[in-house]
Amino acid sequence: MVTGARGGIGAEAVARLRSAGHRVAVVGRDAASLADVPADAHLAFDATTPEGSAGAMNACRSQLRNAPARLAHRVGSTLIAPLHRSSPAQYRELMRVNLDSAVYMPQAWVEALRGTGTGGAAVRASSMVARIGVANHEAVAAAKGGVEALARSAAAPFASIGLRVNAVAPGMTETPMTAGMLRLDAMREGAGKQYPLGGVQTAAQVVDTIAWLLSGGAARITGQVIAVDGGFTTVRPLVK
Repeated sequence: MVTGARGGIGAEAVARLRSAGHRVAVVGRDAASLADVPADAHLAFDATTPEGSAGAMNACRSQLRNAPARLAHRVGSTLIAPLHRSSPAQYRELMRVNLDSAVYMPQAWVEALRGTGTGGAAVRASSMVARIGVANHEAVAAAKGGVEALARSAAAPFASIGLRVNAVAPGMTETPMTAGMLRLDAMREGAGKQYPLGGVQTAAQVVDTIAWLLSGGAARITGQVIAVDGGFTTVRPLVK
C-alpha cells in the first residue's frame, strides 16, 4: 500500500513496487485524482482520520484479498514560514496531515496484520528538517520529529511479531511540490550547493532507500530513520 501516491516520491514508489512484481493499492482522499495512477486498487479514503485509515485497510483486503504486508506512508505537506508567522490554523493542518496520518494509518496497518503471522514492513515519511535546524521550518520540523519518534517507538512492540517500522528523511528532492523552488537555474544551483554531494536529488533516488527498507534485504533493520539528503545533516562540505 502506498499513501500519498499522487506526490512525486509516492508515484515513484508505486511504479517501483509494481515493477518488482508487487500488487499495489494506492490511497488518497480524492478518487478522481487517483484514477490515472497505475495501481491494482484505488482506495479513496482520508488517511488523516482513524476511520479513513481503517476503511482503506478493509477495502484493500476486500479488493486484493489480503492486508498489505508493505506500507509506504507518503502522506505529507510542508509549511515554509517562521514560527511567529505560522497561524494556528496552518499549524493544526500541518499536524493533521503529517502527524495524525502517521499515527492512524500505521495503526490500522498493524491491526490488519496482527495475528496473521505474515510479518511486514512500513516506511514513514520524515524530512531532513527534523534532524537539523533549518530556518523557517519550525512547524514542519515539529511534525516530522513526531513521525521519527513514532517510527522508533512503534518498532519496539511489533518486532516480536515480525513487523518492521522505519522512516526515510529526504533532503530537497525534485518533485511537483518543490517545482516552484527550483524553477530558475539560479535557484536550482543555489539549492544544490547546500549539499555536500551537490545537486538536487530525484524521487527515484529516495525510493531506492524506501524500496530497500520494504524488501527482504533490510530484514534486520527496524526502528531506524535514514537520511537521504546528500550528506546535508551529517557532513560539512570542504570549502575551497
